[in-house]
Amino acid sequence: MTKQQCLRTLPKMDDLLRVIENEAGDLPRNLIKSVIQQELGRYRESLVAGKRDYCNQEELLTGIRLELKRQSQPHLRGVVNATGVILHTNLGRARLSEKCADMLTSVGCGYSNLEYDLDDGSRGSRYQHVEDLLMRLTGAEAALIVNNNAAAVYLVLDSITKGREVVVSRGELVEIGGSFRVPNIMAASGCKLVEVGTTNKTHLSDYTDAISEYTGALLKVHTSNYKIVGFTAEVEMRELAKIARQNQLPSIYDLGNGLMLDLSPYGITGEITVAQCVSQGADLVCFSGDKLLGGPQAGIIVGKSDYIAAMKKNHLLRALRIDKLTLAALEITLRQYLDPAKAAQSIPTLRMIAESPAVIREKAERLAGLLVEVGCRCSVVRSAARVGGGSLPAVELESYAVAIHMEGLSPNKLETKLRGNSIPIIARITEDCLQLDLRTVEPEEFADIVLCLKKIISDLG
Repeated sequence: MTKQQCLRTLPKMDDLLRVIENEAGDLPRNLIKSVIQQELGRYRESLVAGKRDYCNQEELLTGIRLELKRQSQPHLRGVVNATGVILHTNLGRARLSEKCADMLTSVGCGYSNLEYDLDDGSRGSRYQHVEDLLMRLTGAEAALIVNNNAAAVYLVLDSITKGREVVVSRGELVEIGGSFRVPNIMAASGCKLVEVGTTNKTHLSDYTDAISEYTGALLKVHTSNYKIVGFTAEVEMRELAKIARQNQLPSIYDLGNGLMLDLSPYGITGEITVAQCVSQGADLVCFSGDKLLGGPQAGIIVGKSDYIAAMKKNHLLRALRIDKLTLAALEITLRQYLDPAKAAQSIPTLRMIAESPAVIREKAERLAGLLVEVGCRCSVVRSAARVGGGSLPAVELESYAVAIHMEGLSPNKLETKLRGNSIPIIARITEDCLQLDLRTVEPEEFADIVLCLKKIISDLG
């Protein structure tokens, strides 16, 4: 056939629209029309290029249906995290508890007392919902919340050190995600960075020698996303706070990971908690809400009331403030810490860190059994999980994974198919084998995994 004859086999737009509209339910007509035009255009190009001899209308309709399904579902959606990385930054970091989900529905789907004082019927402060809780849990005089920890550090420096020097160890000039660096944040806040010490060693004398009439604060940054080991030395917060007080300067600790519970019962030692930072004399401590705290994305500042009061007067606070949904999730997360023993079980991040290898192995064997029933060839293997999210970089958590072997499908192609599922399943490839690490998979997610692999096996049929 000539190209013109090939093109004549294309169905009319109205005929396709009639078929798809009958199937599409309440999808917007303009979306349906746009997808049909898009797929018709692609098919037309393939005919002109000689890649097809005629239009297979059923094939065209299948393409339209698939593209319409892809475009009509939310771009941001839930996934199954089978990577073994608990605080996976690309997958949204901390998984919230069911109590948080209930509160988000209640507050998000209706009105709330966000800035309304229910006791006297007047305007209130949005920060009051969590400030008292943070004071109680950390021992700080006051607290403030912004949208992430970088914003918290920025607000602190802009409010109390603008135009002055801030002394920090060279070994603590960290780079966080997206190539954002502590020195850049400091420069943007209007203060001048003064580096002291060397990459691997910083002594107390390095700080004292750097203090001058131009010094505005002493800053300690927790290297939560890397570790320097070997011939090293650093100044503890207690010592730094003492020197700061002697020189009438504020001491600031950018803790980052927001650890609220001692993890030593679970074999993780040497990590300082927020309350310990405060007790060691830090005037201000900044940390994230969605790391080891196990809550929503937020930047939390606790410390001396005078400094917090200065930040509340800073016009930047309006630009950096958090919304009602973040506050709702954060309050519920913090309330769970009022009973530390229960928090270790009710906050998903802590529960996954604390879960014993024996329990994870039992989960892996249960999932493997379900997969074998649908014809999947798999085995349970030892694995190494991580906390992730720029937290506890040197910690490896003993874990177990289900290794999947698919005849006729490479690990990379299988990973792509899992990722393309209606509920995407994010796995990892280790030693040329696709693995599902059970430390980050909940039993209620097993059904989605089984259905997905059952379909893949059926399609290979």
